[in-house]
Amino acid sequence: MRTGRRGLGRLSVLVVALASLPFLGTEFMPKLDEGSMLIETRRLPSTSLPQGMAIAQDIERTLMQFPEVQRVVTKLGRPELATETMGLYAGDVYVTLKPRATWTASSPETLIVKMDSALKEIPGIDYNFTAPMAMRLDESISGVRTELGAKVYGDSLAVLQQKAAEIRDLIATVPGAADVSVDVSAGAMQVELALDRAALARYGLNVADVRAAVQTGIGGSEATEVIDGRKRFPVVVRLADPYRGTPQAIGDMILTTPSKARVTLSQVADVRVVEGPERINHENGQRLMIVQSNVRGRDLGGFAADVQREVARRLTLPQGYFVMYGGQFENQQRAVRRLAIIVPLVLLLILGFVYASFGSARQALLVMLNVPFALVGGIAALWLRGLNLSLSASVGFIALFGAAVLNGVVLIAYINQLRDRGSSLEDAVRQGADVRLRPVLMTALVADVGFMPMALSTSAGSEIQRPLAIVVIGGLVTSTLLTLVVLPVLYEWLEQRWPRVTSSASPDSSSTE
Repeated sequence: MRTGRRGLGRLSVLVVALASLPFLGTEFMPKLDEGSMLIETRRLPSTSLPQGMAIAQDIERTLMQFPEVQRVVTKLGRPELATETMGLYAGDVYVTLKPRATWTASSPETLIVKMDSALKEIPGIDYNFTAPMAMRLDESISGVRTELGAKVYGDSLAVLQQKAAEIRDLIATVPGAADVSVDVSAGAMQVELALDRAALARYGLNVADVRAAVQTGIGGSEATEVIDGRKRFPVVVRLADPYRGTPQAIGDMILTTPSKARVTLSQVADVRVVEGPERINHENGQRLMIVQSNVRGRDLGGFAADVQREVARRLTLPQGYFVMYGGQFENQQRAVRRLAIIVPLVLLLILGFVYASFGSARQALLVMLNVPFALVGGIAALWLRGLNLSLSASVGFIALFGAAVLNGVVLIAYINQLRDRGSSLEDAVRQGADVRLRPVLMTALVADVGFMPMALSTSAGSEIQRPLAIVVIGGLVTSTLLTLVVLPVLYEWLEQRWPRVTSSASPDSSSTE
């Protein structure tokens, strides 16, 4: 089996080389046409509810101008019962589309490009085009709502914001980048108290006294409890809105000193409004900031490779800071690592079964030549249809390998039977190819016809199954043709150089040869 392992290694190298050809893009899964769109919009966290509603109305009016749009609904914020709470600065715009037959746009990608150009006229928003189910799935798996997310890890929020802005500018220069934005983390307006410790000491106050007064007046304190049968409701008392709604009103809050004197909060602290972080994201105990990006007009794998190369070449990070990549690209990398184990294991199992059938490593490797024959057809079919190598297509290749090897086993086994019956090498090869022509063609034709509806379907979900069917159809076409033409020629050439030893040959067959 040493020869078999060496041949399997060469075959694996050939498979990887063909699958990584530059003209064939890669992606995790094909984009699913859900019949609707989800446009995630983000404004500054300090945006008020009336301002957010006005911007949402502008977005809805802009989108309703497209004849492909049937209905637009905007949802501002998310409740606590959702997957995550979001403020009123975030809005999810659900766009229901009309049937495809009524469209003026040629494809969903073309429609998204037109909508993107129209929404750029509305200032003050960042947006991301996705679909309802796709967004929920991506967000729950990787925490990134776009196809590619560059996660910057570090300690200082200021440094993270600076480096995230640099990465955003770098990604924007890569061909295919779309909806590039930094996850909103700053822009929330906060009231800050800068305590004057000398003034506190003069009045005999301390920091705890100020904190207790502010917490009671603004946050409220529980004064009593209302009892209604078995139910109990706490009663919280705090200052009325006119006395706590502005920095001026907060500064006029009264503090009581230990000597029973009354001073205002502004006498012992500087009350000011500052811009602070809306939230601080953490992952694995480290602070991070996410730069999000979608891909249009090219494959995700090639785009992510260009982004990684540009970031590694042009971005300088301080010590302790690093960048990792998530989104659908993270799922794709995980799938590639698993396929790197599954595909060689499948090829090894097939080789073992073929070797057990023939008892010859040479003939087993000869049958395994159907694998690259089928691989060429599958890749060519994807390229002709303009599809990328996805997880669905990879599963199709695994199914294709077994069907392709089966045709080779049928042909070689019959040629061996003819030779065992006394036929010469040339006659056995010619007769075997002639007799097994119909069974091999029927096997390939049945599989191709069975996968044809999947390859031609345009119904919901067809984007997922179409690459699998196209790979199997294209691979069986080339493997069948090469099995019937090339495999017999190679069999005859190998048997002429290394004749097969047969212990069951009869005297008649010896005299015939």
